[in-house]
Amino acid sequence: MFRRLGQFLGHYLELDRSSTTPYVSQDFAALVTTIRVGDVLLVEGRAKVSTGIKYLTQSTWSHAAVCVQDASGGDVELVEVTMAEGCHRLPLTKYEGFNTRICRALSLSEDERAAVAAFAVARIGMTYDMRNIFDLLRYLLPTPPVPVRWRRRMLAFGSGDPTRAICSSLIAQAFQSVLYPILPDIKMINACSDSRRQLREVWHIRHHSLFVPRDFDLSPYFAVIKPTIKRGFDHHQIPWAPEDEAVEHDVQDAK
Repeated sequence: MFRRLGQFLGHYLELDRSSTTPYVSQDFAALVTTIRVGDVLLVEGRAKVSTGIKYLTQSTWSHAAVCVQDASGGDVELVEVTMAEGCHRLPLTKYEGFNTRICRALSLSEDERAAVAAFAVARIGMTYDMRNIFDLLRYLLPTPPVPVRWRRRMLAFGSGDPTRAICSSLIAQAFQSVLYPILPDIKMINACSDSRRQLREVWHIRHHSLFVPRDFDLSPYFAVIKPTIKRGFDHHQIPWAPEDEAVEHDVQDAK
């Protein structure tokens, strides 16, 4: 019974609400030609669970996927993890019309990019036990009245599989498998050399379950790639409407 209830909640929370489509001015063709294997695609989701994640993380981004095949190999494909479907492969076209952002890990070799993609592909088919319904119930009230400092912790609350499913743990694990930093915990420790006390940096890997989509945006080791600019943009080529037409268009949109 709990499994069926959990599956129902998972599908309900991830149901796409196209009526809440955000305003985007994105060149999807440019996105297709720009994204590369190993890139992280952040998505501003439209589902009820997306509203909860954006609120709890105080971020635009509610979902993340990793590119495992770019345009050089055919159709662009991603690997993502959802509550309803677990870990699966999907075409980039699923997110046409969504507000998205490419985050690219700097200094990765082609072999390391391939290793990140292979890590994600190897986990396709992994599903989640949806009997832990308490991990899902928090999203039925997407904007709970809790202090800001507690909101992110609410994502990690609970011990069930749905908690891991809605976080970016798989992608974090993929990058950690090639020892690439996202938001490492950097500490200064004492080091003795020739009887003198010195300080040196030591980097610690954060546990993969602690990562959320916006961390790839915030990370100083990931570059934000904007496809329209990358493809070549010249504002002199914009076919602006006459001012009176623009005003009329704005009035119609406001109605």
